[in-house]
Order: sequence, then structure tokens, then C-alpha cells
Amino acid sequence: MAGAPVKPTPLLKDELDIVIPTIRNLDFLEMWRPFFEQYHLIIVQDGDPSKTIKVPEGFDYELYNRNDINRILGPKASCISFKDSACRCFGYMVSKKKYIFTIDDDCFVAKDPSDKDINALEQHIKNLLSPATPHFFNTLYDPYREGADFVRGYPFSLREGVPTAVSHGLWLNIPDYDAPTQLVKPRERNSRYVDAVLTIPKGTLFPMCGMNLAFNRELIGPAMYFGLMGDGQPIGRYDDMWAGWCVKVICDHLGWGVKTGLPYIWHSKASNPFVNLKKEYKGIFWQEEIIPFFQSVVLPKECTTVQKCYIELSKLVKEKLGPVDPYFLKLSEAMVTWIEAWDELNSAGEDSNVPAKK
Repeated sequence: MAGAPVKPTPLLKDELDIVIPTIRNLDFLEMWRPFFEQYHLIIVQDGDPSKTIKVPEGFDYELYNRNDINRILGPKASCISFKDSACRCFGYMVSKKKYIFTIDDDCFVAKDPSDKDINALEQHIKNLLSPATPHFFNTLYDPYREGADFVRGYPFSLREGVPTAVSHGLWLNIPDYDAPTQLVKPRERNSRYVDAVLTIPKGTLFPMCGMNLAFNRELIGPAMYFGLMGDGQPIGRYDDMWAGWCVKVICDHLGWGVKTGLPYIWHSKASNPFVNLKKEYKGIFWQEEIIPFFQSVVLPKECTTVQKCYIELSKLVKEKLGPVDPYFLKLSEAMVTWIEAWDELNSAGEDSNVPAKK
């Protein structure tokens, strides 16, 4: 609230894991060392499991490759994508922490307009620890920030806000564009820094990007499934989109909030638009069916947990999107498998999660 003393942001070093999907050596961590070194990293290696991934000295981490995923999940490993960054959601599943921050290995520390390094993780923690306001839009954006408050006309009954489940960060330099937009704007770069965080209103979907994302795993973790993508699938690069649509519908149903805006990271590498177009091609058509589907979803009041909501969503995906393409029948089954694997790993005690060797 305005006028209140500024409290230091809790570090949450014992309550937060950083999840990184990768196919290469993690030299990018050197730039993040001042911000990440005190946290535990969960690295999910995609692609060839025989390849050695090098991690800079001094980081506390566990590294999982495809062999580890198969060993830990057994037949249920089929729900984890291969040769796609969607494999990162395995890290969410094996984490035992309350919060998750996930970042791509081509993302670096950005600078704010005063040329100061941005501590993205600190801002995500601020977002997650302060309430969200999805039921009524505050025109000064986040009313809980220092120097802001609720504007005249904002209902007092809603000023307490709701728990924040997701903090969605943005990017400077390379925008998160789809392939057609990349092709027509190959040199476009984002240099616009907007010093704002806002709650996405209830009933409004958004395109979630997984390269700079944090969430309350205890609240929304079971819905953070990045789908079936990549190798053996007819689609890629819609993994975070899918998770975002599912998460938002469930957050709206259960009364939680999703924030977007700060923090920014520096996205350093534009992927090949022609390769991306091949991966996205069907998704570009399908999203015209998928988005109206999610906009029309009404979850029954009996769905009182994330797992129950997600299983109900899987049934609706099968019923409503199955006729669009057989892929969605396969995806609906994978959604159920994901929940089963999540519950097994997160209710059977510590022995169920055998950590990979460093």
C-alpha cells in the first residue's frame, strides 16, 4: 500500500528451484551467477542422453536426461516431450519446492533504463508474493507496488486481492514472435521497457511464454504440463501456449491470479523462422479452434483441486478438440498420464524421486 515502509524481498532460496531445459553447455549461467548461485537448479537435458552437458563450477544442481526420465517415470515417461523444450515440465514434476522459475539457455541478464542489471528472479518473487486482482482492473496496474494504490472507484471488498499463481516475464531484444511474424519482421527488436506489472483479468486468455516464467508450484503446478510436442508429434513450439491456456482457465475457476510484465530478460538468439514454421504450421490453424474452446470452457463446481480441473479439461479436449485432429485424442490421454505421474511422484515420499547424478 502507498506510504508503507519498503520491505526487502525474501530470497526464498530454500523454497524455489530454477528449471532449465537445454541441449548445450550452460555457459550462460556465468552471467546469472550473482542471482542464481544460491539456488538449486534442475537441468533437463533434451536430445541425445549420451552427450555430456557441462555446468559451470559452483552451482548446486541435478541433471536429468532422457534415460533418467524413463527410469523415474517408467511407462508414464511417454507424456514427456522429446526434442522440444517442453521437456522442462519434468523438472516441475520432480521439484520439491514451493516455487519454480524457468528460463531458456539463450536468455541473459537485461538492463533497465538506468543501465542497472535486472534481477529477474527477485522481481518474479515480488510478483508471486503479492496478491493479484483478476476480478477488477486497477488502472494504475499493480496497486501493491511502492508508490501505487487502488484508484477511486475500486471496490473495497476486492482490495485484498487473491493469491498469485503465475508471474509471466517479458523480453528485450528478440521478441517472442511466431514464424510468420519473424519472416516479415526479421530485423525487429524490442527495446521498449515498460515499468509495469498487471494482473490479467478473469476470463481473458494470454499467450504464455516459457522462457522467463515463475509460478507457485504448490498452487498451480499440476496444470503446468507443456503437452506433447517435438519428436513424433505433428506440432512444436506450442508447449508453453498450451500450458498457459490450461493454467488460466483453472486459475479463473479456482480464484487465483496471473501477472504479466516485469521482469525483463535479454533474449539473445532468434531461432530459424523456416524451422519454426514447420513446427508451428498445424498449430497456427489449430489455434483458431483451440482458443474458442478454452474461452468457452466452464469447469463444474465439483472441480475443487487443480488435478480434478485438469482431468476434466482432458475429457473436454477429447470431446471437443478430438474431432479437429486425432492428435488431441493423444494429447488428452497424455494429460491424464501427466497427472497420474505427478501424483505418484509427489505423494509417495522422497524415495519416489531418485535424483540424477551430477
